[in-house]
Amino acid sequence: MNNRFSIKNKVIIVTGSRRGIGKAFAEEFTKEGAIVYAISKSFSRINNERENNLHKIKCDLKNKKEFENICKKIFETHKKIDVLINNAGISLPQKNKEKYSLKDWNLTLETNLTSVFNSSQAVINFMRKNNQGSIINITSINAQQAFPENPAYVSSKGGLKMLSKAFARDWGKYGIRVNNLAPGYINTDMNRKTYSNKKTRKNRADKTMLGRWGTTDDLLGAAIFLASDSSKYITAQDIYIDGGWISNGL
Repeated sequence: MNNRFSIKNKVIIVTGSRRGIGKAFAEEFTKEGAIVYAISKSFSRINNERENNLHKIKCDLKNKKEFENICKKIFETHKKIDVLINNAGISLPQKNKEKYSLKDWNLTLETNLTSVFNSSQAVINFMRKNNQGSIINITSINAQQAFPENPAYVSSKGGLKMLSKAFARDWGKYGIRVNNLAPGYINTDMNRKTYSNKKTRKNRADKTMLGRWGTTDDLLGAAIFLASDSSKYITAQDIYIDGGWISNGL
């Protein structure tokens, strides 16, 4: 029986995959039979683990040309790139609401938005050769709601939400879909400080309908769905994986 949710033999690029959500995606997709290229500037060296189809490649996404060359080599090897997951991102909150650092503003926008623009542009050139592809951008509940002390992160994720829709509009004619996965509070390294504070941890959990923080495992099903052929008529959508945070009322 054909499994429409299968990602076996799909060629998938995951950025920001040394830890957290990206690492979980890369490892789980490999277990599901995909050929995964994990990208991170934090990898100490190039390390191709061919025995399990997980390839770890050191690359700073701000270097547009380097990433384009990586995509070219992947396409030359497999004759296709099926999925790009733009997960790399940073968060630089500051207590001084009146004077947020311009340096941190520029770095956040460059990492969370401009780098996604560049990496997507690089991949589209290869996806369109086969008239198919799925780009999954990792946004946030911050793309929908304002949170304090972090205008750069909120702006970058809000911008990414709309960038996805613009790309979906422009590239749909090539059979390429672009969607957003928007996590709520997930227990990862990025949120370690908040999670470690019992009061803050409970406060965040209480804002959800399910009464708990999310885990990387909670994101995997939706990511596999968007990477598989089961979602082939879905594009320009926002899927919130937030325990009901966005829709929660009284």
